[in-house]
Amino acid sequence: MKRLKGFFASLAIVLLLAIGLGIWIALPWFAVLAIAAAIALWLYTTRSGRLAREATKIGLAGLPQRWGASSVIVIGIAGVVGVLVAMLAMGEGFKATLDRTGDDTTAILLRAGSQAETNSVITRDQAPLVSALPGIARGADGKPLASPELSQVVNLPTMADGTDANVQFRGVGPAGWAIRPQLKIVEGRRFNPGLREIVIGKGAQRQFRGLQVGRQLKLANQMWTVVGVFESKDSHESELWTDADVLGPAYQRSAFQSMTVKLDGKSGFKQLKAALAGDPRLKLDVDTTRNYYGKQSEGLTKLIRILGSVIGAIMAIGAVFGALNSMYAAVAGRAREIATLRALGFRSVPVVTAVMLETMLLALLGGLLGAAIAWIVFNGYTVSTLGQNFSQVVFQFKVSPELAWTGLKWALGIGLVGGLFPALRAARLPVTEALRSA
Repeated sequence: MKRLKGFFASLAIVLLLAIGLGIWIALPWFAVLAIAAAIALWLYTTRSGRLAREATKIGLAGLPQRWGASSVIVIGIAGVVGVLVAMLAMGEGFKATLDRTGDDTTAILLRAGSQAETNSVITRDQAPLVSALPGIARGADGKPLASPELSQVVNLPTMADGTDANVQFRGVGPAGWAIRPQLKIVEGRRFNPGLREIVIGKGAQRQFRGLQVGRQLKLANQMWTVVGVFESKDSHESELWTDADVLGPAYQRSAFQSMTVKLDGKSGFKQLKAALAGDPRLKLDVDTTRNYYGKQSEGLTKLIRILGSVIGAIMAIGAVFGALNSMYAAVAGRAREIATLRALGFRSVPVVTAVMLETMLLALLGGLLGAAIAWIVFNGYTVSTLGQNFSQVVFQFKVSPELAWTGLKWALGIGLVGGLFPALRAARLPVTEALRSA
């Protein structure tokens, strides 16, 4: 019965610690700083706080003699924070790339009910009807800024090992360049309409072989010439571009898949949406490109965050046990020192605080080290993954200050849990028994 009660008591403590750690990690930065300020105020304005500060100084002075055990804590927590921040940076980089692809000044039209271009169809007789709708801006030549587009997934050998991977081959209309002014030709020139010419995104050029200007590619049993390279700093950099009226016949595609348009001012989207709803010939959905590409990133970003949190939690458990072992050993090795402090009048609270502060300091060092490693190794690191259209999206890891702050909160949480029980043991250490054993 006693064992059963002990088991449930231990389980309750673990659950409470897990809940407390979850609440701690969810706290915003100003709440954490407020807690730190309250602790600092207590350390410098109360008698117990000053005693805790002096006891902490004594403990820190002995760290060089315990560098082995201390390094276990620092390195263990650095590993947790480094892996966690790197995983979250991958999701953040993917999301940032797709977020940059769209904005509120452009809109994308798909067949009603379609979630992506791959399962959408816009017939060629619908394209001129859409272009004539109100809410679409016009260019300097007076023509509507509307680009009927289609995409074809093709296989190209990767730069890494030469194995085939999917890449999106996009056909755009003449207005496609004006709608996306962020696209800049950095090498060569644009493709000429009506010819089998291709321009390559910089991201695709880095990931796939044979995409240099002047090279020829065999796609759809036809030869295509690479005439230029463009930069856009968004997901379009992962694509190949050509004339939609050339790409369609090459792959026996008689219809488009989407239309991207430039909106006419702030009210353009509402006008366009109302016009589509009032025309029974156009059973199409419209959304801003910001919302559309934001939705494309939600699934993978959420999966990466969940995986990162799970992996981080598993590693954090190991780091907590490492901190527990190290701090228990430190408390046992300092039994005489702690007993002497107790005999001199240091009560339980200053002793507990001193051990906790020492552990938290080591955890903070580990967190800073892990965040620094993640930033140095992974920030800006280029990778690719499958996007919504089953083609490779090239993006860069993004280690933001927010992610580094999240890693530091994890580190401090691990230090808090890892130092709690050794601190309580130090406070309960019998003075006479500790002095006698020492």
